[in-house]
Amino acid sequence: MNKLDLVEVVVNKTGLSKKEAEEVLRVALNTICDQLAAGEVVKLTDFGTFSVKVRQQRNGTNPKTGDSIVIPEAKTVGFKASKKLKARL
Repeated sequence: MNKLDLVEVVVNKTGLSKKEAEEVLRVALNTICDQLAAGEVVKLTDFGTFSVKVRQQRNGTNPKTGDSIVIPEAKTVGFKASKKLKARL
């Protein structure tokens, strides 16, 4: 499923126009992104929790040259599914 498919489902289940459904989805996703960028945890009841995690600096190998390199620390998004979501899978 992609974003357009999700918009179609929202349209069919809510009766919103396609434009309204796209706007609702855009605002929801942007809000989640903004909260994560601010370092906040986003908990969606019965779905799961999004959080920012820090991947520590580590040593790696350049696949082209075989040289040892340092991979810098990086932020990434983590997701933990709720019990209800896990049960549906």
